[in-house]
Amino acid sequence: MKVKFNNRDPVYVQVVRHFKEQIATGMLEPGQEVPSRRELAGQLKINPNTVQRSYKEMEEQGLIFTEKNSPSKITRDEDVLHRVREELILEAVDTFVTSVSSINVPVDELLELVKEKYSRRNKEEGGNVND
Repeated sequence: MKVKFNNRDPVYVQVVRHFKEQIATGMLEPGQEVPSRRELAGQLKINPNTVQRSYKEMEEQGLIFTEKNSPSKITRDEDVLHRVREELILEAVDTFVTSVSSINVPVDELLELVKEKYSRRNKEEGGNVND
């Protein structure tokens, strides 16, 4: 597991976001075991206490669960999984809208440009996202 850390946000928040992105894209599947706290700290070269804080946050958000002495696992709760995906999409849309709002582009024109760009990028990457 690799995370590209920035200097803006706390590391534990970035770890949580990385897990959310991995869950939303299907790289981490429901019920899949996640690395132990110590193991993840070693992989990411960060303090184990930071990983502990990340895992605590993810447990509070319902992203992972731990049963007794078993390894932590990704939630199977469909509502939580849907919420994670929706949260990431809304964050991206908010960032986009904020960045283009000062240009005063009509919404119809903006949507058309987004569709074209999205379609072109999808073709370049070999995907098949529906219009």
